[in-house]
Amino acid sequence: MTISRRKIVFGVIKWFLVGAVCLFTIYPVIYALIGSLKTNAELTLGGSFFPKEAQWQNYEYAFSQLNFGRYTLNSFTLAILTVILTLITSSMAGYAIGRRNFPGKGLLSSLYLFSMFVSVGSVALYPLYVLLSDLKLTDSLMGIALVLTGGQASNIFLISGFVKGVPKELDEAAHIDGAGIFRIYWQIILPLIRPIIGVVALFAFRLAWNEFVTSQVFTMQNRNLQPLSVAVANLRYSANAAAEWHIMAAGASIALIPMLLIYAVANRQFIGGITAGAVKG
Repeated sequence: MTISRRKIVFGVIKWFLVGAVCLFTIYPVIYALIGSLKTNAELTLGGSFFPKEAQWQNYEYAFSQLNFGRYTLNSFTLAILTVILTLITSSMAGYAIGRRNFPGKGLLSSLYLFSMFVSVGSVALYPLYVLLSDLKLTDSLMGIALVLTGGQASNIFLISGFVKGVPKELDEAAHIDGAGIFRIYWQIILPLIRPIIGVVALFAFRLAWNEFVTSQVFTMQNRNLQPLSVAVANLRYSANAAAEWHIMAAGASIALIPMLLIYAVANRQFIGGITAGAVKG
């Protein structure tokens, strides 16, 4: 086999695998979006892939009868709180690890790195619930946001890698001019690491928006605090779930659409931040 023919064969195989992965990834999303515009009979009995007539009333029913407006607001509130807390803590920790020297820095970095490969999962939910109960935070979205903010070692290492790429001469010049540690962090470091800050914000938003287990546990006693991920899953166990698959598809689409829009808007910044981080690291 000649070299040119071998390249063609490998190219065909490569694009076939890429196409297969894209198909299996995108198809469930498209199916949910299209299914949300079908009647229940069209969705359950099969037939044409597209609806005969778009049933926009499925969304109206989800918002007016199933309180999805409140669940959507809960998801946005939880995601915004998580993003703010994540950016504050991870940027400060990343700056300290990437720039400052202090006793135990090596040990702390090793512990952060170790935590990236160990997941305690649901084992930690009970002690976290007890802790938040003692702090009187089990009946608020802030408590869930605090839980989701923890365990962000990957974000800290991303930010610290960017911080290391910022010339230290800038810090020294600012220090000579009388700037303290916090002022250097706030006025010099943060503006220069905005690309990775945007990436971390997107990661935090996606985590909070899609999180199910933690949100389910911490909102069991107050259904009014449920985010969309929990509300959509609970539709499956409601009294009419077996007869209302089209409403479930509409609920799933309501949860999908914001993330799709955010990715469509922030796609270039996200790829640029990750690429710049790979070069700086």
